[in-house]
Amino acid sequence: MAIRLNIRPTSEDLRGKSHWWGAPDLSKGMPYPYVEVNDGSEPYDEPLTFICQIRLAELAEADKDNLLPHTGMLYFFAAIDSFLGEDSPLLLPGSGYAGELVRVVYSAEENDLEPYEIHWYGTDESIFREAEAIEFLADDAQTGDGMLMLCRPYADEVSEQYPDHVTLLQVDEEDRWNLRFYDCGTLFFMIDKDALRQRQFDRVTTELYYL
Repeated sequence: MAIRLNIRPTSEDLRGKSHWWGAPDLSKGMPYPYVEVNDGSEPYDEPLTFICQIRLAELAEADKDNLLPHTGMLYFFAAIDSFLGEDSPLLLPGSGYAGELVRVVYSAEENDLEPYEIHWYGTDESIFREAEAIEFLADDAQTGDGMLMLCRPYADEVSEQYPDHVTLLQVDEEDRWNLRFYDCGTLFFMIDKDALRQRQFDRVTTELYYL
């Protein structure tokens, strides 16, 4: 059974809770994922885009098949700035293993978390967008458009390419965020069923499907 994510703007404090965008709430000493950029000048580290954090206890009721842990935090990062209309030296590949350009991180720690701070160079302005709240709903449809977890890809081409995988997270286009994956595209975070059982979230790959 899939899990649908209803995402909405809010003024509530989402620290330590599930949220889309915003700054990730990390435990002390937990590193933020950066990628080294070598563009012919002095190499530098570029932060990956933070997409969302999931407090797994909050989706436990919707996870009817118990595919995920129901404690801890799950974080999603990927090089998608260019799909948000922003300049970036990092570009997510359209298919297959994306290496350091995608990170899915599980942490058993879910308390005493602090927002990670990154500011635009020379300012005190955060690089992160405003955090939005997430509501998790069990979805009998198993597939469809929108933001989903543990679903079957609605694109037959992706399902056929990954017959032994589960869509850990499906990221669809959204006008409100100016999020566009080329022409009518969707980003799938795919994980092998065995890796999911073993909680090996470092084995996640991505598939960027578009018409």
